[in-house]
Amino acid sequence: MSEDLWEAPLDNQPTGTTLPGDPEAERILVATAMARPAIVDELAMTGFDPADITDDRYRWVWFAVEHLADSFKQGEIRYLAVDRQLQAWRADGRIASVPLTELQLTDLYNHAQPGSEGWYADRITLKAAAARTVAHGHNAILRGKSAAFDPDQDIAALQGELDGVIRATVQDDTSLIGDLLPDVLERAITPPTHADRIPTGFMDLDEVLNGGWAPGQLVVVGARPAMGKSTIGVGFVRAAAITNKIPSLFESLEMSKGELGTGIVAAEAQVALHHMKRGIVAEDPSATQRMARAAQKMAAAPLRISDGALLSLPALRARVRNLVRTAGLRLLVVDYLQLMQAPAAESRQVAVSALSRGLKLLAKEFSITVIVLAQLNRGPEQRTEKKPMVSDLRESGAIEQDADIVILLHREDAYEKESPRAGEADLILGKHRGGQTCTITTAFQGHYARFVDMAQT
Repeated sequence: MSEDLWEAPLDNQPTGTTLPGDPEAERILVATAMARPAIVDELAMTGFDPADITDDRYRWVWFAVEHLADSFKQGEIRYLAVDRQLQAWRADGRIASVPLTELQLTDLYNHAQPGSEGWYADRITLKAAAARTVAHGHNAILRGKSAAFDPDQDIAALQGELDGVIRATVQDDTSLIGDLLPDVLERAITPPTHADRIPTGFMDLDEVLNGGWAPGQLVVVGARPAMGKSTIGVGFVRAAAITNKIPSLFESLEMSKGELGTGIVAAEAQVALHHMKRGIVAEDPSATQRMARAAQKMAAAPLRISDGALLSLPALRARVRNLVRTAGLRLLVVDYLQLMQAPAAESRQVAVSALSRGLKLLAKEFSITVIVLAQLNRGPEQRTEKKPMVSDLRESGAIEQDADIVILLHREDAYEKESPRAGEADLILGKHRGGQTCTITTAFQGHYARFVDMAQT
């Protein structure tokens, strides 16, 4: 067999830097697929992607074997059948390049090595990851040299692309029910430790949530404007980071770092927020003492605050990935969803749906709790009963679908100043995947920029 047949250039030979590859491994793997077609399905279950086969001719042979496998239930698929399939696709215009000839397929068939396909598939996958790394590097150079280089957009995009260099493997993770029973029965008789839970700052809410927020959860807190959704969001990170020393991140798209810092000190020290803003706290010696004690406690808190006006999913994902690795981040609060930079989409509803889905995937991927504050539409104000409902979530029903927990914030005195419930606020648990729904009553202390527990447990 002449080597020229194998080294002949492809119709669309790429130019420039040669990317890593292993032609010999590709040749042997494709030949083995002809000899034992079952490996096509077997390797698919391990995550092998035929797109990683760099030689277009070999890749089409693989697709032909995959196509013919149902017709050849047992045994091998001879080169004659593969040749007929390739020629049919070529005649239909499906194959743009020149496929292997019958003579080349005959020689290819002799390279089969059944039993070693896993090793060769791993070699191809490794080389493909190396090739994507090289390509990513060239893309980074081009972006960096561009006159239109934008650190916020380009670096975030490059980080997102880098995540795709290594493709996730697909394993057969099915289990027999009998294999699951021992762990299920053990958990049923063993009280949970709640070691992985994040306290919410409200005893009744912790009780309903089995100890607090769980890793991987997307929590949506919805409210109409001026109800205090930023205040409750800050309250959740205060409980996590300041009270319980749990690494947390607060992403504010509405308030500045200075405003948030002022509110947090007011809440922790029980100092009137309007006195702090006017700079007259020194007139009350006890207030300055409380501020000093609170500042000492807050100084060591693992709480980070960002107030960037523009926040996209790629940029947020890059920041979360870094903080999970370097600081052990466990809680993220975003204030608020509708102010995030949405991806391009045919409608605002589709764009917001993409944001909510992206935040849920972020929570699952990094095993953190993501709390996102969201605006409600005018539904509550148009009803006699002003209490909000889950359907009032603005712009996207997908928010409700993606969320594990939906909490609706409601204060009667926001609508009726003389309400007998003045100073009270309801946390309406409108959705709780895998748990009960209810209403938790808290006290709203706006002058201290906080909600206070009114536990009836």
